[in-house]
Amino acid sequence: MRVVIQRVTKASVTVDEKQISAIESGLLILVGIENLDSQEDIDWLSNKIVNLRIFNDDQGVMNNSLLESNGDVIVVSQFTLHASTKKGNRPSYINAAKPETAVPIYEAFVKALELKLGKKVGTGIFGADMKVELLNDGPVTIVIDTKNKE
Repeated sequence: MRVVIQRVTKASVTVDEKQISAIESGLLILVGIENLDSQEDIDWLSNKIVNLRIFNDDQGVMNNSLLESNGDVIVVSQFTLHASTKKGNRPSYINAAKPETAVPIYEAFVKALELKLGKKVGTGIFGADMKVELLNDGPVTIVIDTKNKE
């Protein structure tokens, strides 16, 4: 699994001119799923995200986690995170999981975050043409790949 995590002061997802999800302070998480992803990836990544110390404390230092800041979350599926641009100018998405594999993993990831946070997590609609708006706070943007834990 590969994610792009953006700390936001607000974010929303719209499909067919209808707002599907919206949050104020928290995280917008774009997630790409590949064929080899498993429950182990979901567990490791969801735990890492809720405990990542990227929210400001009282002194303005990034010292608080999502749990401590009581922030909200939107998770949006994005297969293009697994684009390979090695050959030519047209990206290849061969490493991105097909919907029959990706949807159950995506849903389990959202559920894992909800359980750890104790609240609902916003989503988009898997496979839909989504319009994602955000106001990046900081800006703080972090990329995590469960196959390359740096």
